[in-house]
Amino acid sequence: MSQVQLLEKIYSNEIEENLKLILSTLEDGKALDLQVIDLEGKTNIAKYMVITSGRSGFHAGGLAQKLIKSLKESKVKYISVEGLTESQWILIDLLDIIINIFHPGVREIYNLEKMWKI
Repeated sequence: MSQVQLLEKIYSNEIEENLKLILSTLEDGKALDLQVIDLEGKTNIAKYMVITSGRSGFHAGGLAQKLIKSLKESKVKYISVEGLTESQWILIDLLDIIINIFHPGVREIYNLEKMWKI
């Protein structure tokens, strides 16, 4: 195995481990209707998209804060967060995984699942 192949394998394992952490953290926080979309072959913006909802804006914000804390404790290198203050649509970008946490009513409006499950 070449060094490039080894690095690709390590990097791929890191993405999968991050995805497991994200899903377990959101499940522990009682996230609603948790969906994972594999973006491979659809776009190069990320490998996975995670979509979920909170019961309210307060719950969605709490889920995001708990997830950000878990990611930082796991030493995830890049975390960008948008929308946390409003807690209607919170986007957490890890470069290879994009997490969308919605207030339920807002999720219905944007319907990301339909757009990305082409």
